[in-house]
Amino acid sequence: MGIKGLLGFVQNTCPDTCHMVNLQTLANRHKTSYPGCIPTIVVDAMGCLRKWYTPHDWIHGGQWKEYLCSLQDFIDAFQTAGIRLVFIFDGVIEEKKREEWVKRRLRDKTEISKIFNFIKTRKQQPDRSMFFIPSGIATFTRFALKNLGQEVFCSHVEADYEVASYGLAHNCLGILGEDSDYLIFNTVPYFSINKLILDTLVTLMYSRENLCRHLNLHICDLPLLACLLGNDIIPEHMLRGFQRNCTAQYRSQYSHPNQRTQVIQSVANFISSIRSSPHGINEVKRRLPTWFDSLLLQKGLESYVLPHQTSPWLPTRLLDHGAYAKETDACVCPDKEIVQIVLDDHFKGDNVMICNVLFNGVADCSNTLEDDDDREIPGQALVYKLARQHIYAILFGTGAGSMCSFPVVKEWYIYPENQLLQPDLVEAVPLSVPGGTPSLRDLLLDGGANIQMLRFHTLMACFQVEFCKEELNMLEHSLAATCCLLIYLALKVNTFSLEDIDAFLSHALCLGRKSAEQLKHLQLPIVDSRAVHLAFLYLRGLVTLMGANSACGYPFNMMDILPWNTFDGKLFHQKYLLSHEGSSVGELMKDNETLIPNFKKLKNIIFEECAAQKRTLKSQKRSCGHLPGDHSKKSLKGSRQKSERHY
Repeated sequence: MGIKGLLGFVQNTCPDTCHMVNLQTLANRHKTSYPGCIPTIVVDAMGCLRKWYTPHDWIHGGQWKEYLCSLQDFIDAFQTAGIRLVFIFDGVIEEKKREEWVKRRLRDKTEISKIFNFIKTRKQQPDRSMFFIPSGIATFTRFALKNLGQEVFCSHVEADYEVASYGLAHNCLGILGEDSDYLIFNTVPYFSINKLILDTLVTLMYSRENLCRHLNLHICDLPLLACLLGNDIIPEHMLRGFQRNCTAQYRSQYSHPNQRTQVIQSVANFISSIRSSPHGINEVKRRLPTWFDSLLLQKGLESYVLPHQTSPWLPTRLLDHGAYAKETDACVCPDKEIVQIVLDDHFKGDNVMICNVLFNGVADCSNTLEDDDDREIPGQALVYKLARQHIYAILFGTGAGSMCSFPVVKEWYIYPENQLLQPDLVEAVPLSVPGGTPSLRDLLLDGGANIQMLRFHTLMACFQVEFCKEELNMLEHSLAATCCLLIYLALKVNTFSLEDIDAFLSHALCLGRKSAEQLKHLQLPIVDSRAVHLAFLYLRGLVTLMGANSACGYPFNMMDILPWNTFDGKLFHQKYLLSHEGSSVGELMKDNETLIPNFKKLKNIIFEECAAQKRTLKSQKRSCGHLPGDHSKKSLKGSRQKSERHY
């Protein structure tokens, strides 16, 4: 959620509403005021991801070992100051906000097209002004923070509501994030992540009390202000006529040159003028267009009223914050024990995908860096559709006698030509497993001697790995996951070539011997658009694999298959360029010759599985192009050798 222009208004028009503070100083005061209470900041994790991703390189698919170090530095700074952190992630997209979600996805799609046009023209990474956060980062960050010993929760409703509620209920020092809605909630102080200087723990703190003084409002009026300015529940375009009328009425009082500032001040003055009226909310409704749905206004107001709070603008409290509470009774799965397990795992951040599907019958996915103009590689939504359909079969069953009777899922996935006007209705597809698709109850609760093997075979079946399951089961989880995804990609993407397989495999084997610092200093002469596309396609496959792993009862240790153990963008890009320029296995595995037998073993597993499924992998070298002045592959090899000599 968020109110357009509100933070800019606060910073530029009423600066007394925000000022720089030192979080360690505030924490020390908190300890004095509340002896025995550890100063705690509740973090809106989704609003912090861009700030946390500090690696310079992002276009290649993410520098995940570097990112893990960035998260550790962030945590260490607060721990040194004696501040406890609690991280809350979005766990659901509420349908009342779907319209705004769709607008953002389509807007991002346009920006991604510009990024690929830049890459094709310049053969390099765009500057930070075009930065697009790596795919899957929210999912990966949850597990990274847990791995680093942090408290992580996934929301059951919109995350900003749970962040505000948690902060108030636990007497937190404040909220850290970047969302103007934290100025609206009547909760603990709000600190800016974007203004945070990590070395000193100095940042900007906003004061809703001072904002109210400036606007002549009470704190309980702020939710109405947010609704009448427009937010994710009430689109601004529905309020333009009302806002124009307010601005015209109070123009003589507020002649600020910035139009948005005029609107904010005028709407606030309107609220102040009717606050004392016993029919105040009816006066609001009277001013709104006749076609405006007053229930929308009620929902907008309710979204800001925290537990045990009331609002003078809501004569009756009919709050609807239990996105999962109400579905517990209406859930498509009647097995209450399974429901509780899934809910608990969701709250801990372990299985967001399957919880949303199981409870709401909905799956969604934000944008991925993929080139819509490259029709040789289908969109990731289409590539992994069958894998998702197999996951749905596990969750719901697929016919008579199944544990659930809801075999169709509403998917909100973006791909070429899809304008997200409505969800795709996607049916569950049975798995090719002896005895039929296992039930979710068996996979999650069965304690039998053979259950782990069934879980692994079911996971492999989700990705159409039918003939080499035993060989993969003998591998380290990270390598088994890599091979599983490469087999699936080879089966689903006709242009997936021998060179692509070699690049992914050599990169996966060499990754374990590279430190974050080494990867940071890796030099690449060019950026290839197809390599970028493939990298992000692979990452989305990894997220899908994690969802399947949850549904199958965790045959893989989730931490083993996360990207800092399985993927690095720059290292893959280097191997891709080398592979497509005709480098030998020895050149791909330079300084890692002892891993060549393992490389050949893994490649053979992939070849045999593909052959068994009538897919012949072929060589298809692609010219990746060079920067001006580069006339041979010596440039690439020399760049690699230079970066390796650095160590």
